Amino acid sequence: MRRITAIVLACAANATLAQQPDYRGDIPMEVYLDALAQISPAARDGAQSYLQAFHRRCGRTLTTHELRRAVADGDGDPVLMGMIRASFQKDNTALRNLEASISCSQRG
Repeated sequence: MRRITAIVLACAANATLAQQPDYRGDIPMEVYLDALAQISPAARDGAQSYLQAFHRRCGRTLTTHELRRAVADGDGDPVLMGMIRASFQKDNTALRNLEASISCSQRG
């Protein structure tokens, strides 16, 4: 799992090294999730779990812009990274516990 996290973080680091990512040209959520799946199926699964949990917890849909920032800003949102790791490990208990940690504050 460390390898998957390292790959996701490396992609995020490349984006921030070039300059701050430009999130204005947003892409459809499905396209972004497919790109995550190319990194790792667990990255997509974890992001999908994060999206669903965010909707249940916060009562609104996370935008692609917000998800992209959660992946790429800094070391990535720790809850999202944890959900990716839990998806890789198929740890449903961890996924449920992480859901309680999701912040509903406006992102991005």
